[in-house]
Amino acid sequence: MAIQTRYEDIVDVNKIATGAFAHPETAIRLGLTEKVSPAAQDAKKILVIGIDFQNDFVLPDKSQVADGQPYGSLSVPGSAGDIERFTRFIYNNLPKITRIFLSIDTHFVYQIFHGSMWVDEDGNNPPPYTLITPDDISKGTWKFVGGNPLIAKQCVETLASAGKGGVFIWPYHCVTGSFGWNLEAQLMQMVQFHSAARKTVGKERPVPTFKGTDIHSEMYGFLEPEFNPRGDSLINKQVLDVLARTDATSGEPKFEYDEIYIGGEAGSHCVPESGRQILKRFAGYPEFTQRIHFMEDCMSPVSGFEQAMHDALDEFKRTYGVQIVKSTDIVL
Repeated sequence: MAIQTRYEDIVDVNKIATGAFAHPETAIRLGLTEKVSPAAQDAKKILVIGIDFQNDFVLPDKSQVADGQPYGSLSVPGSAGDIERFTRFIYNNLPKITRIFLSIDTHFVYQIFHGSMWVDEDGNNPPPYTLITPDDISKGTWKFVGGNPLIAKQCVETLASAGKGGVFIWPYHCVTGSFGWNLEAQLMQMVQFHSAARKTVGKERPVPTFKGTDIHSEMYGFLEPEFNPRGDSLINKQVLDVLARTDATSGEPKFEYDEIYIGGEAGSHCVPESGRQILKRFAGYPEFTQRIHFMEDCMSPVSGFEQAMHDALDEFKRTYGVQIVKSTDIVL
């Protein structure tokens, strides 16, 4: 059955990525009036994944707004359009979408990629976009404070050996409980509408998964940190539980969803790294990897990293057989 509520009554396109508050009551009330079948009855199960659609990534940069207005600490150009297309995709295919899975970048003031964790000999913190290298540590240019300096040194050396130079200092972003940490309000209107309309009362409920809380590592992908000395103990089991369950007899994964659609921010960093982690984890199961669709019009790269996004998507298609699609071409 078609959706009776208009898209415009759920999402105000003019307020996407503006920081405008949106109370969920209206979207929920409208969803409850719909007469579509409950998600639990879906014969074909469809999962939609939204990666880090948070205010700090989707609101305009501080330089683009008036003093005192909300802004994104790591604003991704084009992200407002991504959210509009992502929410229209959900709306247009709502009777067929079983579940929505949202990752939430979650940080604290003191973490290895924030300037607060490092000082020079005068007690100054490094500014954002500083690269801390093994040479900086050996010379004492930057000293790690507030955590285990030996693990921090290992992290810097490991990332340098992997060709990443060392630890990159980001602006303070997605700090727990802050406005920038919140998921974008208009997106959440559509998520709540979907939940109400499809009666997602059980395991079909929208799933938030938090990533990035480890003090000694950034976590771009939603499965594991960039630096992971503890192996499976740092794996995000919630992600694995959503995607697959382990068969008690064979020990093999039993995949939960027939099709998976992915969008998010940034298309050059957290989206491809999340994809890469999952694809490597299940590389031996092409029947799963070929179910994954990356919606290239629902993600945007950080400025200067456009080629990284295209290279990652090409790699996924070539190596794992994933589908690279436009959301506007999909009819479920």
